[in-house]
Amino acid sequence: MAERERIDTVVIGAGQSGLSVGYHLARRGLSFAILEANERIGDSWRRRWDSLRLFTPARYDGLAGMPFPAPARAFPTKDDMAEYLETYARKFDLPVRTGVHVDRLSREGDRFVIVTGDRTIEARQVVVAMANFQKPRIPEFASELRPTIAQLHSAEYRNPGQFQAGGVLVVGAATSGADIALEAVRAGHRTLLSGTHPGYVPFRIESSVAHYVLEPLVLRFVLHRVLSLATPMGRKMRVKTHSKGGPLVRVKPRDLVDAGVMRVGRTVGVVDGLPALEDGQALEIGNVVWCTGYHPGFSWIDIPIFGSDGEPVHDRGVVATVPGMYFVGLHFLYAPSSTMIHGAERDARHVVNAIAARSRRAAA
Repeated sequence: MAERERIDTVVIGAGQSGLSVGYHLARRGLSFAILEANERIGDSWRRRWDSLRLFTPARYDGLAGMPFPAPARAFPTKDDMAEYLETYARKFDLPVRTGVHVDRLSREGDRFVIVTGDRTIEARQVVVAMANFQKPRIPEFASELRPTIAQLHSAEYRNPGQFQAGGVLVVGAATSGADIALEAVRAGHRTLLSGTHPGYVPFRIESSVAHYVLEPLVLRFVLHRVLSLATPMGRKMRVKTHSKGGPLVRVKPRDLVDAGVMRVGRTVGVVDGLPALEDGQALEIGNVVWCTGYHPGFSWIDIPIFGSDGEPVHDRGVVATVPGMYFVGLHFLYAPSSTMIHGAERDARHVVNAIAARSRRAAA
């Protein structure tokens, strides 16, 4: 058996959360390595749909030690963010190993065992720096649709050029569904948007009012501090967003109506090979886009840390039942801003403080 490599702390994932953890670990002089499944840092951003732009302006999109290189009021593209992350890792000489896919994470005694292909790593501490949106969720009845209907999940969507002739049914009316429906109808497809209205942010995020008044109030105060797990309002909101998704941000309901997107009820099954609504109506369309969310995708973690909903049980990313195990990057890990760059950085700092404290106790 090949000798196992030993590393004090292993960070799994080199997105904004993983790199933030790496930055703070390096500043404290702690030994670590970051494992990234993609061949390049930032590839998870590069693979998202072509027109994607961040919802937060550049002044909120920089990680610790490196402001985002764009005008403060600009909204970076997904490729801008990918390049920024790659540059960030290079600037701070973070020990990222790309092209390393973790197949299994388990525990032997007081050590974590990370299996990556034909290699095994032992670690005293491990940080899973990944969102709980890893595996696309598609209804089982999707397999009953006619083979002539083109299907794809929002994770596979890039641009309207992927659609074949005919109408487009977008299933799921939250942010991704609204954005894709708007692109489809503007590309000349008859477009139906199926699902429950999730609500919307009642202002234009690109406006001057948003920049000077609402951004500091909403982003830095409400979403970052008020609606956290430390407050009753925050705990209530977390339950709601987990079950229904967040409100529309850039696209407004009026935009969809004006563009010609037709709102329909929930898609619940199949009739004669066609997608069917709650009222039994079958829809003659040529394409279906499933904007139906994701499974957590943590089946590779072979450690009993999950609740009945499949989500890891933690306190601000610290797994109390398994000393040395941490999470960052999860949806609403501590506040709605946890899914934003500045919130991810705060969560990473909190986890590294816990790691450093544990290291001090071990040294003592």
